[in-house]
This record gives sequence, structure tokens and C-alpha cells, in this order.
Amino acid sequence: MSYSDRNITCSDCNQSFVFTSGEQEFYATKGFANQPTRCPACRAARKSATGGGGGGGFSGGGGYGGGGGDRGRREMHPAVCAGCGQDTQVPFVPSGARPVYCRDCFAKQSGGGGGGRSGGGGGGRGRDRY
Repeated sequence: MSYSDRNITCSDCNQSFVFTSGEQEFYATKGFANQPTRCPACRAARKSATGGGGGGGFSGGGGYGGGGGDRGRREMHPAVCAGCGQDTQVPFVPSGARPVYCRDCFAKQSGGGGGGRSGGGGGGRGRDRY
């Protein structure tokens, strides 16, 4: 389906804003049935006033926000990646009992066929092998 930029009037400030073709395509891929009724500035103001919000609403000039709510900042802990040896940070305290990976190496470990905890545990042992 082809999309074209559309002018919409904000329901809060009555200013006109553009609902771009890219935003429309994003909304369609996420399954959003309704177009936005607030301009990006009013959406951002409403989101910050309500404590963060949670969907995938457009926030500002180009990024898509969402998630989190009132969760706050996650405490990160320093670690050394077992895959590449680079310094990294992880959202848990590394115990040393298991390897810790940076984001890229973790994606390689879990993304490419067969690794990780899911699938074939080998005679019911599954997690014991770690």
C-alpha cells in the first residue's frame, strides 16, 4: 500500500502537523487502527505528564518511544565479554559462574540456531549442563 503525507489538526493545541508516509507505514506495521490525534509536542507533553506511557507512540522528531512506564533507570554493572573480551555493562551482578556477553556477542549466541537454553535438553538434563 502506498502512503502520502497527511495534515492533521492536533486535538490539544489545534495546530496542524504532518502525519508522514513513514509514520503511517510504521502505524500499519504495528497494527494501529487509528491515526494520531495529537501533534508530537503534545504527545511528548502528555507522555511525560502521565509518567511515561507504554505504547509505541511517536515521540518527537524521528524516534519511536514506548515501554517502561515508571520502571526508572536500570542499574548496570561492569563486566568483560566472554566472546570478544571488551568491557561491557549488564543489568545483573555477574557471579563468575557463567559467561557474560556484550550485546553483539549475546545476539550471536542466542540468534543463530540451537544455542541457549531453549530446545533439546539431552535426556532431561537441560539446564544442569551449565
